[in-house]
Amino acid sequence: MMNTLDLVSHGPVIPVIVINRLDDAVPMARALVEGGVRVLEVTLRTPIALQCMERIARELPDAILGAGTVRSAADAQAAKDAGCRFAVSPGYTASIGQACRTIGLPLLPGTATGSEVMQANADGYFFLKFFPAMQAGGVAMLKALAGPFVDVVFCPTGGITLASAPEFLALPNVKVCGGSWLTPADAVAAQDWARITELARAASALR
Repeated sequence: MMNTLDLVSHGPVIPVIVINRLDDAVPMARALVEGGVRVLEVTLRTPIALQCMERIARELPDAILGAGTVRSAADAQAAKDAGCRFAVSPGYTASIGQACRTIGLPLLPGTATGSEVMQANADGYFFLKFFPAMQAGGVAMLKALAGPFVDVVFCPTGGITLASAPEFLALPNVKVCGGSWLTPADAVAAQDWARITELARAASALR
């Protein structure tokens, strides 16, 4: 089973993707991969998300597909059945951690406070999502967390942009960033896949 920390070896940014049209799934994913972004987090925020995951998993085997917004054992199972290789949760509970371990789906759990970090650590998770990054204190909060949690590394997600990502990536306890800026709604609506490839290239070049 893949360790979620392996994801960081594929690039500095994991796109956080919301897909509203099924026909956009594969061309959007292909545009990101062509731009050098292989790790794709497709969120379970739309009714067609699982169908989109199935298509991407089937047609783009080189992509490392994950499911975002995993909030329950049922979400985790559905994501694995759709072909996802990892899961990302917006927060953390012991039950979601146990569910993912039971089915062999690597989890990147969401945390925003010291107590949540400790709860995830107690269950064996030391690579954590920091969410919502900007609203939860941004770079200053991550610097503060580095003191008591010297063995924990983060993927900050939420409100980060191409301009602010380098400041996060410069932190010793940040291994990768999550970002929705790689798939802007206007580009997706216009099916401007070339623009998304350009954004992916820019993100890949950050570190």
